Amino acid sequence: MTPRLRRYTSAPADVARVVAPLIAVYAKVREPLLHLPNYAVATFAERLERHRREPGFGAVLAFDAEEEPVGYAYGNTVESDDRWWTRMGEVDAGFTSAPALALKEIGVTPAHRGSGLARRIHDQLLAGRGEAYVSLMVNAAAGDGKVQRVYESWGYQVISTSRPSSESPVLTAMIRPTATAEEPVR
Repeated sequence: MTPRLRRYTSAPADVARVVAPLIAVYAKVREPLLHLPNYAVATFAERLERHRREPGFGAVLAFDAEEEPVGYAYGNTVESDDRWWTRMGEVDAGFTSAPALALKEIGVTPAHRGSGLARRIHDQLLAGRGEAYVSLMVNAAAGDGKVQRVYESWGYQVISTSRPSSESPVLTAMIRPTATAEEPVR
């Protein structure tokens, strides 16, 4: 069965339903990295708690036939003065002059990698958003560069680098329009 996607917003009822499965699937997706401080489940839960309270929070989770979460993405709206942008240094004002979607996390469980599920989740998260651009950060070394190449194939371009915390590796900041010529605004 193709995993089913569910959207969540910052509405209290949605937040109550999304937090536990989001943390559970994060732990499955990042399992090999959980020993690192920046990837620890407790650290992720703290970030999620902060992010879910920020403007424009939205999430998409994928569930298998047994209703187990097998993939996720979430993000929120960022303004020009948000720390998302300021910690990148100089970024083209054309990208930051209006609200953008910061894609904070995306991942699928090992059994679903390479199936197109991550792209489906990504596209569902972007569907109907009002922001002109979506930005994400990726560890350029992840998958020996494969993860960044996947994002490039989705239309993202490199705009800067960032180190969100002292425990974090230097990340590559990327951006693309929320809708591309191949993906009309829904």
